[in-house]
Amino acid sequence: MSVIFHDLSDRDVLPDALFKRTETDLTFFTERVAPIIEAVKNEGDAALIRFARSFDAVVPETFSLRAEESEFEQALARIDPEVLAAIRFAAENIRAFHEAQKPEEMWLKEMQPGAFAGDRHVPIDAVACYVPRGKGSFPSVLLMTTIPAMVAGVPRPVVITPPGPDGKVDDATLVAARIVGISEIYKCGGAQGVAAVAFGTETVPKCLKIVGPGSPWVVAAKRQLTHLIDPGVPAGPSESIILADDNANGALAALDLIIESEHGPDSSAWLVTSSRRVAEQAMALLPSLWDRLDAQRADFSRRVLCGEHGGIVLTRDFETAIAFVNRYAPEHLEIMADEPLAVMTKIRNAGEILLGNHTPVTLGNFVLGPNAVLPTNGAAKTAGPLSVFDYMKRISIGYVTAAGYDTLAVKAKRFAEYEGFTGHALAVSDLRKKILKDGTDV
Repeated sequence: MSVIFHDLSDRDVLPDALFKRTETDLTFFTERVAPIIEAVKNEGDAALIRFARSFDAVVPETFSLRAEESEFEQALARIDPEVLAAIRFAAENIRAFHEAQKPEEMWLKEMQPGAFAGDRHVPIDAVACYVPRGKGSFPSVLLMTTIPAMVAGVPRPVVITPPGPDGKVDDATLVAARIVGISEIYKCGGAQGVAAVAFGTETVPKCLKIVGPGSPWVVAAKRQLTHLIDPGVPAGPSESIILADDNANGALAALDLIIESEHGPDSSAWLVTSSRRVAEQAMALLPSLWDRLDAQRADFSRRVLCGEHGGIVLTRDFETAIAFVNRYAPEHLEIMADEPLAVMTKIRNAGEILLGNHTPVTLGNFVLGPNAVLPTNGAAKTAGPLSVFDYMKRISIGYVTAAGYDTLAVKAKRFAEYEGFTGHALAVSDLRKKILKDGTDV
């Protein structure tokens, strides 16, 4: 298999096909998740247990949908000390970032003398954090989804994640949950997990919102259940762009191109550059990099970079490369350039921007601090990373004193009369003053 090379150096128009993702057309998944959702709605826990056996290959006859205290304790006893240290290190940075991001509980501004308005930030009552497992175990995702929930003060943050064949949750994920302070972990993933927190079952609580990345199955289920549960940041299969100028190191670009392409065959990964030298260096190095990966990850990366949703794009100039990025709106963007900060100012659409030769996606995914749950499938044109704000809602506050009332009332009455709302107008007429002065006698 050869890396796909799109030589667009003599073209003004960028082909539409390069901007498609695996989740662009979810028809295949939408048709197949519908009966799964219906089964969970009607059968509750029984359906979740059945799907755990058929989809997740759970073997043990006795299988608890909720992770038990003994499972947390056993995981902590088994975990490698270096992995434990890495989890603690990442958790500290992620928590510090999100605490700095947290808004003040309430603010008020005097709009006119005696008239105040502002916002109050209130945590959402129950949020489900989805932690995928199909192509690996992801304690990092647990940290990224649950820490901002804890910082926001969500009263009931819960985790749903697919069980392994042993009917258990990955050790590192359990330990990460214990470090964060999460006690509720439910063993249900995929479309059935989304349905479980949308409807609620005998064991799994109904939640108001679900956050976290997932496969097209998860994305399709979220879309079908938006009338029951807020689907959160649209985070589907991984995607990245390495944007390299004429002075970039092609070998370094190839090295980082591997990162997101190894997530799975439904990922998207591109090197976009105006330099033929950079493109050729990257193409030459990639086969040797694949030889250094384990067989499954190498296969995933090859299928992405040699398929329809990844490879190398050579543009006629660097401005066109930047235009490619803004149209694509990638989940992850690395800028390899002499002046990455200057290039960054030209980027309008990206989930995250990582600057320079020492900021690979790996650091952002695990330990840097900003949230790595990012909008995919072009959603970065209108949405941003998962944040503390996603676990909170704003309530507008208004407070008008007697001294400030008259100025606002006369203007509001004019609006009400013009728009034909006689009740609105009556509420700010002289009748209000009469009631306030004389009581109920109108």
